[in-house]
Amino acid sequence: ASSFNVVLLCMTLAMELLTICFLLFTLENLPLPFEIVMLSIFSIICFYGATASLANSMFGKDLMMMGPPLFTAETSKKDTEDPPPCVCPKSHCTSGLRTIADLLNRGAVCGVPTDTVYALAASCKHPQAIEKVYRIKDRPQEKPICIFISNLDQLRAAAPPISPLLWEFMENVYPGGIGCIIKKGEWLKKLGVGAGYSRVGTQDSIMIRVPDLTVLVHLIDMTGPLAITSANPSGEVDSTHHDMVISRLGHKLEGVLCDGESDEVVASTVVNCTKIDESGITIVREGCIPVGKVMQIFESVKNR
Repeated sequence: ASSFNVVLLCMTLAMELLTICFLLFTLENLPLPFEIVMLSIFSIICFYGATASLANSMFGKDLMMMGPPLFTAETSKKDTEDPPPCVCPKSHCTSGLRTIADLLNRGAVCGVPTDTVYALAASCKHPQAIEKVYRIKDRPQEKPICIFISNLDQLRAAAPPISPLLWEFMENVYPGGIGCIIKKGEWLKKLGVGAGYSRVGTQDSIMIRVPDLTVLVHLIDMTGPLAITSANPSGEVDSTHHDMVISRLGHKLEGVLCDGESDEVVASTVVNCTKIDESGITIVREGCIPVGKVMQIFESVKNR
């Protein structure tokens, strides 16, 4: 009680004295004045303590003083947590989003939440940051990295040579957990890919996805297109919580945007759309969206 406040300590001491009163009462040796005084003191302390606690909690500030603790318990070294190995702001804070955006715009690599699993992100304006992603993950160089944009209007503004069928298909799958592989071209530079053009996708194709996660969409609006790959060492399971990213790769990253549990436990579904008008689509990787649903969407679009 002495480590909380004076009121609680006084109540505890009064209860000890009341215990003595009960013992004296049992022995039929309790003076009436002593009993009256103790019950009065205890009642006053209880009334004041309850009123103060209720008022302070309702208004969020100390309207009625409870008294400071008489001593503060020291925390042992074992109880203190080690500081995180990188900057770890919360996703629901605007300041946290700006912190990660500033790091990405300066060429850093950060862990970010997506609408599927956690990912490593690097700005497409910094090819050295994309190269660092490969080193952090021990990712084979022959495996391409995709890009995330915030909305389909960004893609329209870049005016890629996309057929009406592909536009219709992308309008039906974006935003969401389906990534479309399309033909690469100089239009990517209009999209804002910039100096990282040669380090994303393959020589002929690029996978683009619009995530269905508000915080990530806002982040992309602040940074431009991001090069994205799952936040796990190559060949290991995906990270489904920011703590997994911090513990596995935090010492290699400049920051992690903390958003708790991910919405999915597997990555996105990847669809090859480079020959959508000639032979349709092919599934490169089945992820959170089942193949059957993807084909159902495509057939519906094709029939229309």
